Formats: sequence, structure tokens, C-alpha cells
Amino acid sequence: MILLVLVAAALVPVVAGWTGRHRVLAAAVATVLLAAAVIVRVVASVSVDQGVLGIVASVLAVAGGSVVTTAVFDVIDDRSTDRTESLEAAGHILRGGTWVGALERLAVFGSLVAGMPSGVALTLAVKGLGRYPELRSGDRPATAERFIIGTLVSVLWAALCAYVATGFAPLEAARVSFDA
Repeated sequence: MILLVLVAAALVPVVAGWTGRHRVLAAAVATVLLAAAVIVRVVASVSVDQGVLGIVASVLAVAGGSVVTTAVFDVIDDRSTDRTESLEAAGHILRGGTWVGALERLAVFGSLVAGMPSGVALTLAVKGLGRYPELRSGDRPATAERFIIGTLVSVLWAALCAYVATGFAPLEAARVSFDA
């Protein structure tokens, strides 16, 4: 039950982060709650309705990943003095990034929950090949950097949500041997 509560509670700051105000704080709180859910999944025996947990975790994977990824870019942009290299500037080159990211997280989450980790590689290959022309012809190297950072943050978030929803067999085996 505590696992479901943690995952559902992580949706609260995610919704708050969608407004744009205090996005970095909202992402930090959501990340702490997701990390707590991962820890509970690793060290405790979990008995929860997998269907409900899966639905809540999938929403957290897609919506939360957007808030967390954007918050990471907010931090990067706040530290940058060159506004031509901002997330907004990169967004003019890589249009549709919000939708691509949401679909990427959904594909990564779905692949891992379905027990097909090769789907993650396929998703990343399709995304990379689809964006290759814009990244190759871009005059701004920061656009490629933001593409890589955004992809890694997004995939990591979706993978953690998938682990919380189902538990991966190798990590579950490690948990059993850890308990012994």
C-alpha cells in the first residue's frame, strides 16, 4: 500500500510543476518520492494491486518525466549566459520535443513493463535516427547536448517508474539474495 501511496503522491508535485511555477522544486519533490518508491520496491515485499499501480506509474512516467526533464533544462538555462543556447532556442530546431518525449517515455515504460527491454533500444534508435537531420545540420552544438540530456533524463525517469510498477527480474533476484 505504501508503494502506491508514494507513486500517487509523486503525481501531486508533477501536476504543480505543469504550471511552470516552481517547476524545479516540484520536480525535486517528485524525484524524492519516486526514489522512496524505488527503495520500498527494492527492500520490501510489496503487495499491491498491480493494475492500479501500473496505471498510476504510467501516468507518472509520462507526465512526471516531462516536468523533471524541463526542470533539468531550467537549471541548465539558469546557469547559462548565452540565451541563444537555451531550451527555447533548441525547441525551434527540434520542434515537437514535448510530444516526442512523452511518446518516448510511454514506449520505454511499456517495453520494460512488458518484459521487452529491447524495445528501449528500438525506441532510442528511432528517436535518434528521426532527429539526426536536425542535429547534424544544426549550427548550435548545445541543441545536440540538450537532445542527449533530455533523452537520458527522460529514459531514466520512465525506467524507474517501470521498475516501481513491476520490479525487474535481475533486481528482484538481487533483493532476494540481499534478504538472505
